[in-house]
Amino acid sequence: MSFPSCPNCQSEYVYQDQRLLVCPECAYEWDPNELEQQPMVKDVNGTLLSEGDKVTVAKDLKVKGSSQVIKIGTKAQIRRIVEGKDHQLDCRVDGAGEMMITAKYVKKA
Repeated sequence: MSFPSCPNCQSEYVYQDQRLLVCPECAYEWDPNELEQQPMVKDVNGTLLSEGDKVTVAKDLKVKGSSQVIKIGTKAQIRRIVEGKDHQLDCRVDGAGEMMITAKYVKKA
């Protein structure tokens, strides 16, 4: 039986342990049924992001409709991940409040 690659490290050496799949290289365990339901979003370094993760802004970002700029290194917390092409992360940004951010402009803290 062929299993999908590890979503954490992309290893092909995955085995099944009861209802979970396990990667022997990074020890990541996941339920393949739950993984298909959640959109997979990666940060600027290629790390998978999930709801509740803390991230930092990787470059200065201009806020649409405002003269405000979010500086590099600003911290944010991901509230939810939304499928979409423009903005995938619904975040709470320190000093700026709630806003949507594109995943390729953040890195996991």
